[in-house]
Amino acid sequence: MLRTLVCGNKYEKAARLQGATVIAGVDEVGRGALFGPVVAAAVILPIDTRIRGLRDSKQLLREDRERLAGVVKKKAIAIVIEEIDAETIDRVNIYQATRLAMTAAVTKLSPAPDHLLIDAMKLDLTCPQTSIIYGDSLSISIAAASVVAKVYRDGRMRELDHEYPQYGLASHKGYSTPEHLAALEKHGPCPLHRRSFRPVAQTSLPWDEQLSS
Repeated sequence: MLRTLVCGNKYEKAARLQGATVIAGVDEVGRGALFGPVVAAAVILPIDTRIRGLRDSKQLLREDRERLAGVVKKKAIAIVIEEIDAETIDRVNIYQATRLAMTAAVTKLSPAPDHLLIDAMKLDLTCPQTSIIYGDSLSISIAAASVVAKVYRDGRMRELDHEYPQYGLASHKGYSTPEHLAALEKHGPCPLHRRSFRPVAQTSLPWDEQLSS
């Protein structure tokens, strides 16, 4: 169904009809992962920007995502990427952590936006906002944020794979795949796993076993 949605400037044009001049698209990646940060990006594109093939990052092959992220970076007026770590996610919950990442990204944009297009979320900001279900498949600004955030987070997971090679992070990027769950069962979680997430909480920590022996 998502592949049938058309990603364009409809919502950007609607915001401009309401008087907006600086519109930012906001999206997150990593919300459902068991490992590492949730990442949000906020992107301001020039008026009537068109980027062929740009859509929800999850619907793209890696090489297309990385190419499109490069195009977005060249065309964008402003881009900010923010991440919230696993410890904070466990403390405040993933929903609030996602909002924190998005809010931080938006507040650091320069120029400051006067309208936000957000993928299925509302933020505690005074700036006018449009929350769009499947926004990363419908709004070019949100899709741009989605691709930039995804490429950034995937790169972080490949870096962290060198520190924690036992989990296979380079392939599954911290999500709940059979490979990752098997590694959790064998090795237990590491400090960057989200301990409040059930698949992680159900496995014992290696140092717990040492303390009980």
